[in-house]
Order: sequence, then structure tokens, then C-alpha cells
Amino acid sequence: MTFTILSLFPDILDGFFTNSIMAKSIEKGDISYNLIDFREFSTDKHRTCDDAPYGGGAGMVIKPEPLAQALEEIGAENKRVIYLSPSGKTFTQKYAEELSVEKELVFICGRYEGIDQRIIDRYVDDEICIGDYVISSGEVAALVVVDAVYRLIEGVINEESLKEESFSNGLLEYPHYTRPYEYCGMKVPDILLSGNHSEIAKWRLQKRLEKTLAYRPDLIDRAVLSDKEINLLNKLKKNQDSEGVTKNGCN
Repeated sequence: MTFTILSLFPDILDGFFTNSIMAKSIEKGDISYNLIDFREFSTDKHRTCDDAPYGGGAGMVIKPEPLAQALEEIGAENKRVIYLSPSGKTFTQKYAEELSVEKELVFICGRYEGIDQRIIDRYVDDEICIGDYVISSGEVAALVVVDAVYRLIEGVINEESLKEESFSNGLLEYPHYTRPYEYCGMKVPDILLSGNHSEIAKWRLQKRLEKTLAYRPDLIDRAVLSDKEINLLNKLKKNQDSEGVTKNGCN
């Protein structure tokens, strides 16, 4: 897959693509990327890319001409174009899975009060919101979507790991432990040292249900659960701790 990102500040993005798993995926050829500074497509001597909004109001709006020229340059009309916006459709794991089958995704990173609506009307296929909050950087929002999508591409992440992650079947992920066995008086659950994979699987399922019930009960209503999972869930609901989750600590 190719990620093409249009931004006024491409330097913010570059480090993400040159480090960690993403860098390895690019080296293997699973991923490629293009970072485009659409300021280069402005036509006046000041390289102006924003102007005051029609109708008045605070802030500035990104002008249509530089963005349009950049989008035309990359043939965006034949590609899936995404604009990151607080007023867009909420981004979810299911949405990430849908995007992961594309050959190329084009991202427009907004700034200030956003971009001229005519760019959205003409070029944008998906207007995406990463959450119910506002941030100043469209670049940060774009990287959230890129990170959620690229790891679903074959060869990037171990397929078994993906199956057990949060939201993979509507539930949150179970807790993880590693060495040392005891830390600050807290010990690793004995079941995880038992070698009994069947019982470990049951424990992990119970913990997934417990955590989802405690932190994201809204997901329970949408999850597709087996009869076994439903029975276990009903037992957990009856025994649900009214005090919620507690924290352990040490000095």
C-alpha cells in the first residue's frame, strides 16, 4: 500500500515513516509513502495557502488552489482521498479494516479552521474524525489513521497477534505479563505459568469480558458472542465489583 499525505508541515510526518515497524515494512516493500508540501503549489511570492473565512469569524481557512493543484498532480480523482476533520465520520477498527484493502490512500492534513469546502466536495471520499475532541494538527490525526491501517496489511504484523487485539471481535484485550514473576508484591497469575493452554484461553476470555464490561460496556451490546461467552458474561455481571477497578502501587 502507498500512503500519500498532503501537508503544510511534512517534517512532522517524516519520522513516523523512518522508524520502528513502519521503517521495516517500507524496507520490505509492503509499504511506500509520499509526503507532499502543498505550499509548493501556491502561486504568489509569499506562498500563501490560507485566507480569512467568508462570512466572518475567527481563524483562517486553507485556500482551495494550492490543494487542488497538488491533488491534480497526483491524480487524486482516481484515488481514495481522506480529509481528517472533527466533523467527519468516527474512525473505528472496522473502518481501518475497510481502508486496509486499498492500494493507495491520500490524506489531506488540515490546519487552522480547516480547508475550503469546495475541495471536500470535489475530491474527498472520506471525511474522518479520530475522536470527539479537537486538535490543531491534521498531521497527527492522519498518522493515527495510517498507523491503524498499515498494521493490518499482510506481512506487517503477525496475524495471530491481530486476532487477539482490542476490538478484534468487539471486546477489549486481556492483560499481559512478563518477567519478573513478582513485582512490587504483585505476582503473575498462576494460570499463566501452568502450561494448560485450554485453561489459559478461558482465563483470557474472562479477562476480556471483565475489562470490556468495566471500561466499555457499550461494546458488549455490539459484540457477536458465542453461547459460552454469553453465559460467562451473565455470571460476570452478577458478580460485578461495584467498586470498579483498583490500582496497585509500590515505592
